[in-house]
Amino acid sequence: MSETTLAPPRFNAPAGEIIGWRDGNVLRATGIPYARTERFQPPIPLARSEAPISATQWAPASPQRPMQAFARLLGVSPGAMAQQEDCTRLSICLPDHPATTPRPVMVWIHGGSYIFGAGDLPIHDPKSLVSEQDVVTVNVTYRLGIFGFVGGTFQAETNTREKKKARPANLGLLDMIAALRWIRENIAAFGGDPDNVTLFGESAGGDAIAHLMSSDETRGLFRRAIIQSAPLGITPGRRAMHVAMARTASSIDEHSSLEACLDTQLEVEKIGQRYLPRGLMPFGVQFGQAPLPSLRERRAELDERAPHCDLLIGHNVDEAELFMPEAEALQGLFHLPVIGAGCRRALSRAITAGLYSRPAERFARRHANAGGRVWRYRLDWGSDRAARGACHSIDLALLFAGWDLWRHAGIVEGMSEQTMETDGRRLRALWAQFAREGTLEDEGAIEGVLAWKRVRPQ
Repeated sequence: MSETTLAPPRFNAPAGEIIGWRDGNVLRATGIPYARTERFQPPIPLARSEAPISATQWAPASPQRPMQAFARLLGVSPGAMAQQEDCTRLSICLPDHPATTPRPVMVWIHGGSYIFGAGDLPIHDPKSLVSEQDVVTVNVTYRLGIFGFVGGTFQAETNTREKKKARPANLGLLDMIAALRWIRENIAAFGGDPDNVTLFGESAGGDAIAHLMSSDETRGLFRRAIIQSAPLGITPGRRAMHVAMARTASSIDEHSSLEACLDTQLEVEKIGQRYLPRGLMPFGVQFGQAPLPSLRERRAELDERAPHCDLLIGHNVDEAELFMPEAEALQGLFHLPVIGAGCRRALSRAITAGLYSRPAERFARRHANAGGRVWRYRLDWGSDRAARGACHSIDLALLFAGWDLWRHAGIVEGMSEQTMETDGRRLRALWAQFAREGTLEDEGAIEGVLAWKRVRPQ
C-alpha cells in the first residue's frame, strides 16, 4: 500500500469511524466487516463499533483449494491471498477529490463457479474505473463452496435424524444481501448515493445477481444490474443433486477442521457432477430456500421487480473457448485430421449458446415484457486475435486492474497493452454511464469491443 505524508482518510459512518488509506488518486477502505458469521449459519448484522475500524488490509478470501488452470488463465491465484472462514468483508474505492453530488455506487460480485475467487483478487482492482469515471465501487467477498452453497432442508427426502443436521442453504447469497444492507446504510459516508446502486458481476457473480433480483429481501437495495456471462442455462432441474450434496456434506460440522471441510467439499463436488452433463458447476443457489422463492414462484417475483431494476445483460462470443483446452477427454476428438477442428468449433458454439447466449436472451426478453428497461450486449474483444478468442472472463481484463496485472494471463495472450488500455477505458465508460443513468442508446457499439441493443417488449 502506498505510503504518504498525508493523514489517512477517516469516514464517519453509521457502522463507526472507518480509517482508510490513500492510493494515488483514489481513497480506499479495505477489508471492512459487514457481518459476523458462524460456520453453516446465516450472517449476523454488526452493531456500531465504538472503536475506530481499521480498513487498511485486503479482505481475506473464503477458504478454497488452489486451481492451477485458474491461476494460469487469469494470471493470479487466490492461493496467494489470506484465507479464512470469517471472510464477510467489503472494500470501497472512491476518487480522492470532493464530489458536488453523491456518486453512483457500483457493487462488484466476483465469479468463480461459487467455489473460488475473492472480491479483492488483484485482477479485480477497480482503481481505473473509479478514477476515470468518478464512481464509488464496492468489492464484496462472500462465503464459497461448502461454506456458502451447500445445505437446505428437504423434508420429503430426509429422515428425522438427517433433519436435525439440515443447514441453511444459499449462505453466500445471504452474505451478499448483508453486504448490500451495509452499503445502503453506510455508503453515503463515502460520497456514494444509496439510491443509485448498480450490481455488476461476471459468471457466478452475474448468476448470483440474476437470483438476487428475484429475492424479496433485496427490495430497495439496488437500482440497476449488469449481468456478465452468467451461466443461466444451468438453473433448472438441480433439486435432487442438491439433496445428495447436502447429505454428503453432513459428515462435517462446526467442530470439523478446515482441512476436513475442504476435503469434504471435493467429495460433495464429485457427487454433484454425477447429475450434470460435463460436470458443470454443481455448487450454486437453491430455489425455495431463503432468500429465494421457489422455482415456480420465481417468474412472478422477477416480473414484479422488473420495472424497478434497469438491466444490462450479455455474453462473450467465444465463452466456451476458455474451457475447450481443459476438456482432456475430448482432446483426441479435437485433434482428428479434417474433422477435429470443426468438431471443436461446433461444440464450443453449442455450449456458448446453451449456457450463456440463449438463456441471457430469454432473461432479457422476460424483463422487457414485464415492464423493465433492458439492453443486451455481445462482446467480441479478442475474437480471432486472443489465443482463446473472446472467451469467458476476458471482459474482466477490460474492466479492472490494467496491463501490468493481466499481461501474464493466458486469456489475453495475443492482445497488446495499447489495445487493452484504449478499449478498456471505453468499456469502463459504458458501464459507468449505465450505472449513472440507467440507460444507453437504443443501439450502439464500441468498435472491436462489443455491440448492444435495447430489448423491447413483445
